[in-house]
Amino acid sequence: MEKLQAMTQPVHSIPDMNQVVGSHDILFITLDTLRYDVAQQLYEAGELPVLGRHLPPGGWERRHSPASFTYAAHHAFFAGFLPTPDSPGPHPRLFATAFRGSETTCAHTRVFEQESILAGLAAAGYHTVCIGGVGFFNKQTALGCVLPSMFAESHWSQSMGVDAPRSTAKQAALALQRLQAAAGQRVMLFLNVAAIHKPNRVYLRGCKADNLESHAAALRYVDRELEPLLAACAARAPTFVIICSDHGSAYGEAGFQGHRLAHETVWNVPYAHFFLNPPGATRS
Repeated sequence: MEKLQAMTQPVHSIPDMNQVVGSHDILFITLDTLRYDVAQQLYEAGELPVLGRHLPPGGWERRHSPASFTYAAHHAFFAGFLPTPDSPGPHPRLFATAFRGSETTCAHTRVFEQESILAGLAAAGYHTVCIGGVGFFNKQTALGCVLPSMFAESHWSQSMGVDAPRSTAKQAALALQRLQAAAGQRVMLFLNVAAIHKPNRVYLRGCKADNLESHAAALRYVDRELEPLLAACAARAPTFVIICSDHGSAYGEAGFQGHRLAHETVWNVPYAHFFLNPPGATRS
C-alpha cells in the first residue's frame, strides 16, 4: 500500500516538521498519568489559565496512548509514535524513525535515520535535555537509566519526584537553568512532570486518599508552575511545543485502580502541539 493512501487527515493538518527542525527549539512535556476527561473539564471551566491560552478553541485533543504505563509509552514517543488521534486513521506523524513499510509518514513528517527522534535531533544539531519526574527517569537503577540515557544530559532528584509537593516548580526552575546554559544552541528540552501521578492528594486540602478531585488539583498546580518556563522558551527562540499525557489512571471505574491496564480512563489522553515565538516573529 502506498504510504498514507487511506489517510483521513490532509498533509497540511500537521506542521511541516522538516521546516521546524533546525529553525525552532523543541519543548516536549509529558503530564504523567493525566486523564483526558479531567484535563478537558478544567479547560472548559477556565481553570487552566496558562496552558489554556495555547490550546485550540475546543480545548485538548483526545488521543489514544500507545501504551498504558510510562516506560512503554515513552519508548514509543521517542521513536516518533506520539498519542494517536481517536478518529479512524492512519494519521500523519510529526516525527518518525525510518523503517520500511511505514504508513503514517508524509511529506511533512521529519524522518530520521537514527534509532530515536532524540538521536535524530542530536544529529541535526540539537542539544537534548531530560528533566525527569517519575521513577523510570530517576537514574537510581539500571532500569531508571534507560530513558534518560537517550539524552545528551539528564537530571533527576527526589525534589522532582512523585513524593515532592513542589516537584513541578523544581523541574521548571532547573529547565530554565539548562536553557540558559545552552545559549547559542538549538535545544530539545523534555520534561516528565510527576505531580499528577499518585500520591496527588497533597494538592487538595484535607484530602486523605487520591481521587479525581485531587487529580484535578494537581493539574491546576502544574498549570501554574509551567508559566515561567513557557515564557522563557518564547523569549529565547521560536519554539515548537508538544504537551500530552503518557497514559491516564483509573479511580474505581469498573473496579479498576491505577494504570497498566486496558480501560478507557487509561488509554484516552489529552494532547496538544503549538508554537511559541518571540515578539515580532512570524508564526511557522
